[in-house]
Amino acid sequence: MSVNTIILDWAGTTVDFGCMAPVEAFKKAFDNKNIQLTYDEIRQPMGMLKIDHIKQLLSLEQVKEQWLKLHGRASEEEDVYAIYQDFEKYLFADLAENSHLKPETKQAMKKIKQLGYNIGSTTGYTKEMMAIVFETAKKEGYHPDYVVTPDEVGSLGRPFPYMIFENMRHFQNLSLEEVIKVGDTISDIKEGKNAGVLSIAVTEGSSEMGLSLAEYKSLSKEEMDQRNQQTAEKFYQHGADFCVKNLLELAEILQEHSKIQRIRENKIEVAVN
Repeated sequence: MSVNTIILDWAGTTVDFGCMAPVEAFKKAFDNKNIQLTYDEIRQPMGMLKIDHIKQLLSLEQVKEQWLKLHGRASEEEDVYAIYQDFEKYLFADLAENSHLKPETKQAMKKIKQLGYNIGSTTGYTKEMMAIVFETAKKEGYHPDYVVTPDEVGSLGRPFPYMIFENMRHFQNLSLEEVIKVGDTISDIKEGKNAGVLSIAVTEGSSEMGLSLAEYKSLSKEEMDQRNQQTAEKFYQHGADFCVKNLLELAEILQEHSKIQRIRENKIEVAVN
């Protein structure tokens, strides 16, 4: 069967170049508890349901040590929810401002729709958060055919595959071979692989690369190429079937069904130009 459904992530993939909104909100929420985290540490679980993301950060050895020193005990469930409340406060404060489309999104989505593909989506945001993100994206010209949030599948977000399966139910896909998952985090890759569909990663503006649009634009072309290649190599190490620099490259691939088949058969050289 040929591919007819593309399931895209949101922050870092189609909107919010660099996936900056949640990173800053996590940083402020943990700073409130006097817990010091690096941006790299914050980004490691990116793409998960946000409360699960907080649990992952609290499980880091250096965080457990800080927490024990501060409180004389390990963190508990009530601590998770206290941090989550702070995270939500900071995230909602500037979520709309940090949900603008990535530079290529509108043009790429127009091409993909013209090719006849269904465009679904999954996210680590809750339904309430997505309402803000979706409205901002829609105003700028992007609105996928379907949106699934973790709280719509029993809070079993990434790396569980259920948001993908819910998209498939909506589009009435008959086979996993009809679907491609596209995202910018290791969690996205795992979600696609756990669902059994082709899993493609976007490197430019990804959370994995970790650069804002301004930071990325300040690089030379050689530095950009190097950062894209390094990011792609990490995605491949975690099971990505293919990497593209941006969504326009994805649209080009989708124009050629034979190329998708070669990716499925691992006959495409793994490199980002």
